Parts: sequence; C-alpha cells; structure tokens
Amino acid sequence: MGESMITGGAGAGVLLQLMRDGRPRTRAELTQLTGLARSTVGARVDLLLHKGLLAPAGEAVSTGGRPPATFAFNPSAGVVLAADIGATHATVAVTDLAAKVLAQREETMSITLGPRAVLDRMLQIGAELLAETGNSSVVGTGIGLPGPVEHSTGKPNNPPIMPGWDGYDVPGHVAAVLGGPVLVDNDVNLMALGEHAVVYPDVDHLLFVKIATGIGSGIITGGSLHRGAQGVAGDLGHVQAMGSPTAACRCGNVGCLEAVAAGPAIAAGVSAAGGSVAELINLVRAGDVEAANEVRAAGRRIGEVLAACVSLLNPSVVVLGGQLVIAAESLLAGVREVVYARSLPLATGSLQIVSARTGSQAGVLGAATMVLQHVLSPSEIDARLAV
Repeated sequence: MGESMITGGAGAGVLLQLMRDGRPRTRAELTQLTGLARSTVGARVDLLLHKGLLAPAGEAVSTGGRPPATFAFNPSAGVVLAADIGATHATVAVTDLAAKVLAQREETMSITLGPRAVLDRMLQIGAELLAETGNSSVVGTGIGLPGPVEHSTGKPNNPPIMPGWDGYDVPGHVAAVLGGPVLVDNDVNLMALGEHAVVYPDVDHLLFVKIATGIGSGIITGGSLHRGAQGVAGDLGHVQAMGSPTAACRCGNVGCLEAVAAGPAIAAGVSAAGGSVAELINLVRAGDVEAANEVRAAGRRIGEVLAACVSLLNPSVVVLGGQLVIAAESLLAGVREVVYARSLPLATGSLQIVSARTGSQAGVLGAATMVLQHVLSPSEIDARLAV
C-alpha cells in the first residue's frame, strides 16, 4: 500500500514507538524521521493527541517566526497492574505507561493457597492500589508465577511447588474482574525483562539468575526474552549439579542444582539456621563464618552450571537476583570464582557478573514491561485507534 493511501489511525502505532523515548518532537521532526508526508504525520499526531497517548510539551526553539509546538509521549494516559507472585510472597504494583511504579505493596502469601485465593487477594490489593493512584484506566495486567507457564495461554504447566495451579486459566480469572489483556509468565523471565529494561536497555545478551527458594534464569538474547519452544527455557534449577547424584529434588528427580544450592538446601547445611532460609540470611548478615562458607560453596555449585551457560549463550552480563544474593556477597563471589576459572577467556574477557540493581521490584517492572510491549506495539495501537 502506498504511503499516500495510509491515513487516520493506520500506522500511528509506528509513530508512537518513536515517541516512547519521552523526547519532545515537532511535526516537522517526525516528518523527517518517518519520511511520511506532512499531512499524514499531522493526522496521526492529532489522533494520538485525541486519545491522550501524546501530549503537548511546549514549544521548540524558533528559527524565525512562530515557535513550532512540540509533543511527547504521555505515560499517564493509562496504568498497568503488575504482580510478582513468588513461592512465599507477592508484590503488586501499579505503573504508568513508562513502567514507572506509582504504588506498590508486598506481603507474605503462600502459593500453596491455590489459584483462586492467591489471585483474588492480588486483585484486592490491586484495587486498593488503583484507588490510591486515582487512575482506573488499566490497559493490561501482567503476572509472574514461580513455575513453568505456557506463555501463549497464560496457564501454569505442571508447576512443582504450585498445587492446584496446573492448567488453571489465570488470564480468564483476572480478566473477569479487570478485563484484558492479561499476560502471564514465569517470574524469573519477568525479572530478566525488568532488569534489562531498566538497567541494561542497550545490552543485547543478558542472563538473569534468581537464587531463592528455587533457582531459575531468564535469557535475553538479541535484545528480546527467549522463552523456548514450550516456554521453559532457563530452568537452571533442575540441571544436574556436579558431585550430587543422590540429592533428592522436589521435582522428583535427584542431583538437581536446586537440591544442593537453593536457599533451603544451604540452610539445611548450617546448624544454627535450623533449616530456615530467613535465619540463614540473618546469620550471613551477622557475619557467621559457617553460614558464609556454605553460601559461598553454593555459589561455586551454581557457578559450575553457569560456566556452561556462559559458553553456550555468550552473554555480556550475568545478573544474580533473589533474597540470598541481596543478603550474601559471598554467593556472588563463589559464582564469579568458578565462572571466570572455567569459561574461555574470549567469553569472559568483558563479561560482567553482578547483583541485580532493581531489587525486589524486578518482577513487577518486568510484568509491566511485558504488558507494555504488547499493548503499545504498533499493531495493537493501530487496532485500538481504529475502534
């Protein structure tokens, strides 16, 4: 179709993508950037202004005559409800259309309560946060869950620590209250998305590893999240750990990395922790030598698996997140010790192995990013404007 035949809302989504960096631009600048006719750009800008997705941003510097008006992306045109649901906790947030957190709440919540109880509580918290922000224009909901998720349907797929969740219609449950779209993914995938979007937007190859009650990873390759054929790429916790052939894992297998290096496994090996991950973290923070040594040893075990990942994926950055990493620098040290020793110099010459900088917000930032990548895509914007 010729450019002159594209009018009204058609193609406005592409123009909006140019504006999502937040930089104010004039109609003339957009005409030059897109190569479209001035009248076409004008029609699309007017439509985006009418829908509130663009907003006036003052005037540009004049080169003579009346200063031209500038326009910028309007992140307050709607909000996203984002939830990071872990094994023992939930973080729920409301963000604007630039993934900026406007309100957030964290609370203890066991995933074993089942999908109805957990999702209903998430929706209740979400309603309270929406009331707090004063913006009820929800453009979509993003949810992270601590187990395998079939991303195309949003349904959990045989999650080992989520009784009652297998095949449950999570999007349908939430959409019945909030409407759609509702997007669901594994929690570590969303942490990878969040860390990448906020801290490393210019890094094309990144590996995010969460070390907490379990161990998992999210893979960014070519600047995009890699989910794999069935959405279970990055399931590091159930890779065979070296030297641990008999350690029983909750997945039903033996010798898994999670069974020897996740929080509960480390806590079981520290006498003063009494099997409690929370107490293990307290001991590490208090400088307990036994706890620090066990955590560093777990870091080495994780490093053995990550060394293979570094050789296979060749990331620029490996980010470690989760409650244990936040508390224990010794875990990060153990990982670095093995990865740098076992991987080829070409792969590790400029490799960064670092702690997550998004902290406890990584999951909700990723959930919001997932939704925004969908609802602000050119095709979705064009479909919305055509209505």
